[in-house]
Amino acid sequence: MENHGNSDPIKQDSPEGLPSLIQVISSNGVSGFDSIEGRSDQFLGPSVQETARGSNSKLVHAVSISMPSSPREADTPNAKRVLFANNDEPASGDGNPDSTPSGHPKRTTFYSQPMPRRSGENPPRHPRVHALKDKRFDSFKTWSGKLERQLSNLRGKPRPTSPEDGSSTTPTAPERNLPVDRFFDALEGPELDTLRASEEIVLPDDKQWPFLLRFPISSFGICLGVSSQAIMWKALATSESTNFLHVSTIINTVLWSISLALVAIVFLIYLLKVIFYFEAVRREYYHPIRVNFFFAPWIALLFLSMGVPPSVTSKLHHALWYVLMAPIFCLELKIYGQWMSGGQRRLSKVANPSNHLSIVGNFVGALLGATMGLKEGPIFFFAVGLAHYTVLFVTLYQRLPTNETLPKELHPVFFLFVAAPSVASMAWAKIQGSFDYGSRIAYFIALFLYFSLAVRVNFFRGFRFSLAWWAYTFPMTGAAIATVRYSNEVTNVVTQSLSVALSATATLTVFALLVTTILHAFVLRDLFPNDIAIAISERRPKSHHSHRKWFHLRHGSSDTRDIENYLKFATSEGKDIEASNSVDAPSPDGNNPNVQA
Repeated sequence: MENHGNSDPIKQDSPEGLPSLIQVISSNGVSGFDSIEGRSDQFLGPSVQETARGSNSKLVHAVSISMPSSPREADTPNAKRVLFANNDEPASGDGNPDSTPSGHPKRTTFYSQPMPRRSGENPPRHPRVHALKDKRFDSFKTWSGKLERQLSNLRGKPRPTSPEDGSSTTPTAPERNLPVDRFFDALEGPELDTLRASEEIVLPDDKQWPFLLRFPISSFGICLGVSSQAIMWKALATSESTNFLHVSTIINTVLWSISLALVAIVFLIYLLKVIFYFEAVRREYYHPIRVNFFFAPWIALLFLSMGVPPSVTSKLHHALWYVLMAPIFCLELKIYGQWMSGGQRRLSKVANPSNHLSIVGNFVGALLGATMGLKEGPIFFFAVGLAHYTVLFVTLYQRLPTNETLPKELHPVFFLFVAAPSVASMAWAKIQGSFDYGSRIAYFIALFLYFSLAVRVNFFRGFRFSLAWWAYTFPMTGAAIATVRYSNEVTNVVTQSLSVALSATATLTVFALLVTTILHAFVLRDLFPNDIAIAISERRPKSHHSHRKWFHLRHGSSDTRDIENYLKFATSEGKDIEASNSVDAPSPDGNNPNVQA
């Protein structure tokens, strides 16, 4: 009754009956209501007041109040109580300020309540754990997380959708067999590996992709460059016309061993890509330029078979040739059929110098087969390669103003023109048994193309490094090997000097590329950037059609500029048409400083 009487003044002041918790707060006041004195046995450590006096500083108290969910719960005996006390009165456990503790004091229980979280606020995540749970790459994975989703559904715990990492319970797989027009519309650059400003990609562009997704098929070009060097040094060590150099076969053994290890590593990495990211491999196959590099792994194995050191073996089994030529034959049936059928991938539409990689495999296989003693098989592949090389040579050589001009960054690929006739001359010499007139005709064509490119120094300046350059080193090495073979038939100072010069040039080129590759791989760390070429969207953006004409008029495509430069120089006398490639953009006043009136 006493407690009830003491609380009457509070009821009189308030217009309505208030909960006991609010009554306690209003009766005790505000100052020091969160401090408790005289109950030091209930706490561990000094009281708040003692700490404040010792530090001689003002202490601002943070109060956490556990409010009942309803006013009725405040009067229930099991309701949670929060103690408030001033500096003069002891605190009690029943929420009444006038009640005094009777008997032994009860230990006060404090309840820690969770702080409310604002809407849209997510708990912090560890960056590495978040990267492992990123589901935005599932569309390119071979299984696309299907097994994980099925196991989760069987356990009754379906995977939730996280808008932050882009995952979903039912990720949509990208469209299969992208048309070649989509690659030309969405990509630009020397190797169709740069995304146009009006396009979007299906993979995240705000982070670095997994290594396997960034490992392109053009990496096999490194194997072509190094393994062809093993063949060249084997020819220099075993040819009679180069005995004066006293080249040891140890160099051939070392280079062949390095090539073997390199081919094994690249094969293993790309095999893992086929296993885990098959969709990326599929897109590379349908890429109009990348598809030619699918011949590179098998050509590299042919080079390894041709450059095997004499100390390892002197005779290879015939079955090896059939095993290596079977994939090349299957690829040729697909690629050459597309060239001839007149569809989206006809030769006149997708022709580029990298198509020589699909031709060289025929001549390299014919050369290896003739070296192993085979007859019909090498002649078959030699004939197929000769027919398609003639068509490809004419298509690439006859570049009309309305055709797609080759960007400056791809000027080194012109050396691929040298590869096919160089290897063809050696293959026919092996088939016939001597370096006869047919072999010499092919060799002289290759030598002329080599010199016509070598004298154009400005033609190979001012472009950035590309991993695909490795595929363009073996034509130089092939020309050097063909020169060594020719010097065995025609031995004089000129042929011997030419053999040494071309071999030295090829070796220095490969060494320079090796240093540059190591620099980009371990110092700059940009050897394998995100492979944008395989991540283009399946459909054009909505604004693509409406702004495509404006975009090209504003920025200007390379085709339009090249056509204008060609027509400008073609109608003027005494001007070199090729100089149109080096004409700078006009100044803002409309005058071009490089064009003389």
